[in-house]
Amino acid sequence: MKKEQHNQSRRHFLVNASLAGTAGIIGAAALLEGCSKKKKVEYPFPPLLDKAPDGKPLKAAVIGCGGRGTGAAINFLNAGNDLSIVACADMFQDRIDKFRAELKEKKNMEIPDDKCFTGFDAYKKVLELDIDLVILATPPYFRPEHFRAAVEAKKHVFTEKPVAVDPVGARAFLAAAKKAETLGLTVVTGTQRRHQRNYIETFRKVAEGTIGDLVGGNCYWNQSKLWHVNPKKEWSEMESMLRDWVNWCWLSGDHIVEQHIHNIDVINWFLGKYPVSALAFGSRQRRVTGDQYDNFSVDFVYEGNIHIHSMCRQINDCTNNVSEYLRGTEGYTNCEDTIWKPDGTVLWQFEYPKNEKGEVVRELKVNPYDQEHIDLVTAIRTNKPFNEAENTVKSNIAAIMGRMSAYTGKEVTWDEVMQSDLKIGPSEMVLGKVNYPVVIPVPGSAPEV
Repeated sequence: MKKEQHNQSRRHFLVNASLAGTAGIIGAAALLEGCSKKKKVEYPFPPLLDKAPDGKPLKAAVIGCGGRGTGAAINFLNAGNDLSIVACADMFQDRIDKFRAELKEKKNMEIPDDKCFTGFDAYKKVLELDIDLVILATPPYFRPEHFRAAVEAKKHVFTEKPVAVDPVGARAFLAAAKKAETLGLTVVTGTQRRHQRNYIETFRKVAEGTIGDLVGGNCYWNQSKLWHVNPKKEWSEMESMLRDWVNWCWLSGDHIVEQHIHNIDVINWFLGKYPVSALAFGSRQRRVTGDQYDNFSVDFVYEGNIHIHSMCRQINDCTNNVSEYLRGTEGYTNCEDTIWKPDGTVLWQFEYPKNEKGEVVRELKVNPYDQEHIDLVTAIRTNKPFNEAENTVKSNIAAIMGRMSAYTGKEVTWDEVMQSDLKIGPSEMVLGKVNYPVVIPVPGSAPEV
């Protein structure tokens, strides 16, 4: 496909939706009730156990067998006893072969040939099997449909973030999340900081009022180039895109959605609310494939005129920073493990474990990627379901809002996103030519000459 640059109109992104009625189920209301100073806060997840309790053997399947799908499968198997991966699905056989080999090497677990499926409809075949839960780790474009199907099949779900690449997909995901709640299904969504012990303890301190009223903050995911896959002559255009998915907006949502959602989600979690508007800019300076930007800067505005500056970048040989900061009327925090007084002296720090020499080891007893699955298995086995899908889909919407603003150069509000019928991606999913124009967005209009 020929790449082209042209101005993208605000209308393309912000048209009124025929799905506007669905938007009402989200709104911009906070999920966490505002906490008065020194109020005791109970974290609404299962207890942070080092290992899930024994119970009914649980069988899982993996849909999407790339690096994150493989990692999530191993995290699940690490979570407790009597856990197994019994089936898998992916677009491509070579990825299934690699996945099975790694599972065999690291966990001595084998998946039968007749429980491995390829193709766009492979997920349907997996969900017909006798399984308890499914791990969703395909490119995010496919997440809303796969999640809907998993919920309709009454399976518990671990789904990677992000959960959608556009407003239509986000609303579809949220509708399925609501249905999952009515069915008593547990849903964990790959925002592992909400399962990370140092973040959780810092959250509790902030929610109890330790730094007073929150007034502003920053969040960052600035790093070097991620990765790309050059096309091969024997690959179709669709296969080339799928294998290079992290560089295509329709597959990943752009890196502000695919990756920076983690930091945006931490801010939303600590604030207990979601942004009402965003004004952003970004550009494409160094990216070598795809159609995405490689840097974004966003001013998110929350109720109460709280401003959060969001910054993300994927360019080599620049200053890197992956972190969050929030400032309150009586101090500030890195959200991870430290709270400071206004004068910069430490008020509180998370207590990390110590080694046999009594030295502090700055790592957690249980890594958060395993902890997510411990919490998932614990909820299933104790029959105390929890569902964090709504948290994640709202942070996903915030990230999309920032992307839409950067692409257009216009301020974008939460309500505009919720009323948008923007749906990106090809009209047909086939391994051949992709019927979808490649457009690198250029905000605003050209000056007269």
